[in-house]
Amino acid sequence: MRIVSVIVAVLVTAFLYTLVMHRDALLAVAGNEPPGASTEAQGDADAGAPAAGTVRVVALASTARRIEDAVILRGETQAMRDVELRAETSGRVVSDPLRRGASVTAGQVICQIDIGTREAMLAEAEARLTDAQINFAAADRLSQDGFASSTRVATTEANLRSAEAAVAAAAKEIERLTITAPFDGILESDSAELGSLLQPGGLCATVIQLDPIRIVGFAPETEVERIETGVMAGARLATGQEVQGIVSFLSRSADPMTRTFRVDIEVANPDMAIRDGQTAQIAIAAPGAQAHLVPQSALTLNDDGALGVRLVDADNTARFAPVRLLRDTVQGVWIEGLPEQANIIVTGQEYVADGVPVIPTYREAQ
Repeated sequence: MRIVSVIVAVLVTAFLYTLVMHRDALLAVAGNEPPGASTEAQGDADAGAPAAGTVRVVALASTARRIEDAVILRGETQAMRDVELRAETSGRVVSDPLRRGASVTAGQVICQIDIGTREAMLAEAEARLTDAQINFAAADRLSQDGFASSTRVATTEANLRSAEAAVAAAAKEIERLTITAPFDGILESDSAELGSLLQPGGLCATVIQLDPIRIVGFAPETEVERIETGVMAGARLATGQEVQGIVSFLSRSADPMTRTFRVDIEVANPDMAIRDGQTAQIAIAAPGAQAHLVPQSALTLNDDGALGVRLVDADNTARFAPVRLLRDTVQGVWIEGLPEQANIIVTGQEYVADGVPVIPTYREAQ
């Protein structure tokens, strides 16, 4: 019996040794796999797994394209001219009033003031002028014959000049009785009512010119150098109407409060459809640029707050690149500041920093 116990102990010891020391081989035999296959599979799995600290990202292999650039501003419409017609003399209005909104033409009578005694004053001034002309002619003739002094001639000549001035002043006073429109436009207010008394400086009416109309915007310091007078510009009004015009003015002096520069765009408005004071989004043509189209979500900020994107470098590491936003479209945003060929991270850019190794999965540009 002792021999059987010894044999059993030896067999159990051999089995345990084989189970511990050759476990992989036993498992391979049990699973019908050749010895070492499990070890190789494990090694392959380890080789396919990302190294510690490596991040998987989705990148866009983008090629720069040339696009027409534009400076985008906010602004409003303004009448090309806005004039208050005021009286230069006093008197009672004798013309029927024109109502606001009425169209007027250059030279059209807006307010007519009663002439009163001004015709009589003109006639008196003309009579004095005739008398002064006769006296001057007589004194001049006598002076040539030696019967009148040069002093008398000078006195009569002075009286003549004074009479001429009086006639001119009386005639000018009569001209001031008629207040006319200085240009084609629209009445923004009712003209002075019939029978009302106008004093010098009294308001007759306000006339505005809407054709052409001016669209005014204010450009920041960072954009003003890209704007030139004479270039094409477009605007979209709050109503959805789109118009085009020419940049007619660019201020050389900044607004002291906002540090922006005024930009005027002249737009034709023959049907008066554009009103004074409408808000507008302005796009001013600027020199074209090489740009990349990326999803808006690809934009990110670095630690300094600069706007940019993260790129995949040649050694598969992430790198931040600052960019400038050119245009926002339905397909994405156009940006400049990158090389012609760039691998832009569009998914996972918020989880990497400069120098972090990445495993990129590329997708084609649109």
